[in-house]
Amino acid sequence: MEYPTLFTLTILLLSMLITSSSAQLRQDFYKNTCPKVESIVRAAVRVKLDQTFITAPATLRLFAHDCFVQGCDASVLLGSPNAEKDHPDDITLAGDGFDTVIKAKAALDNNPTCRNKVSCADILALATRDVVAMIGGPSYAVELGRLDGRSSTKASVQNKLPHSDFSLDQLNSMFASHGLTQTDMIALSGAHTIGFSHCNEFSKRIFNFRSSNGVDPSLNPTYARNLQQQCPKGVDPTIVVNLDPTTPTTFDNTYYKNLQQGKGLLTSDQILFTDTRSNSTVNLFAANITAFQQAYVTAITKLGRVGVKTGNQGEIRRDCTRVN
Repeated sequence: MEYPTLFTLTILLLSMLITSSSAQLRQDFYKNTCPKVESIVRAAVRVKLDQTFITAPATLRLFAHDCFVQGCDASVLLGSPNAEKDHPDDITLAGDGFDTVIKAKAALDNNPTCRNKVSCADILALATRDVVAMIGGPSYAVELGRLDGRSSTKASVQNKLPHSDFSLDQLNSMFASHGLTQTDMIALSGAHTIGFSHCNEFSKRIFNFRSSNGVDPSLNPTYARNLQQQCPKGVDPTIVVNLDPTTPTTFDNTYYKNLQQGKGLLTSDQILFTDTRSNSTVNLFAANITAFQQAYVTAITKLGRVGVKTGNQGEIRRDCTRVN
């Protein structure tokens, strides 16, 4: 008789906990309290996106960072001393993501029916869907009913977010801890079809790699030279480079086509293609945008269920940046 391993039991328990909390989420959660919530948030997001494209990658990244630390509870928005956003892994979160949620919250509060009825966590989830759809990505139904967390600590972020030098095993382990599969992880990595990265996140790949010329051999040589020009040694640390050098302002499947050509900016990007355990999925998504979009919707929906606060576990904040 075979007995389940500790790892299997842990994943099973995690799955049960996620299912229990997410079961309380539903698409029509605000049907009676704020029936126009989606159109109000969408309009506010549209205005913000028209002001600056950074709104899209900033909001999407903010959602992911929030969910990976203490669950999808908008705790990353809190401005308390030594909060999540003060951790080195969160310090580069663009202000436009925060501003998107704050503007959408203000728009909701301008509607007497909706004032202080919608959680900041749900606003962020809706805004994430909206920015993706507005720049060419899939639209999808968003499950609602999350409450806002009451705590945000710098320490809680430690070792909870994926890093740019992660291996496939490290990526899979971190995503699995949230009930996400390798396919989910690869689909969510496709969000790197927009956004940018600071030079220090990949400088070792173009100058100090363990090779005869100091360049990561998995990098396309022409692409590597372009990166060296954009990010020379001693470059201003605020300089950024597009994660997708081909279609950086469109949410499409070009990210995966870039990986096939050795144009993954980060180690954690390119490893998805160079590792034989994951490259078949990369090839599928590169060849079939519908397959990518369907996998992305499945994965982002599952991510939105992570660590959800319900009942007496949280609150609906009157101000997204501080607890009531």
